[in-house]
Amino acid sequence: MKTILIIAIVLAALATLFILIRGVVTMANGKDISGQRSQELMRKRVLFQAVTIVLAVLLLLVFGSGR
Repeated sequence: MKTILIIAIVLAALATLFILIRGVVTMANGKDISGQRSQELMRKRVLFQAVTIVLAVLLLLVFGSGR
């Protein structure tokens, strides 16, 4: 269980990083005049960050209950 949670946290963190880099590149290109694409990417980034935090809390709960 702990290994699965650690792998899920790493994958969620990498997804967050990927979306962050994609958003920065989109903004740097300057093609998104309306800002809709940037907003969509920001929402996805926040979602992935929330998933990562929830998984980290679950991992802490699993480690804490092992005493």
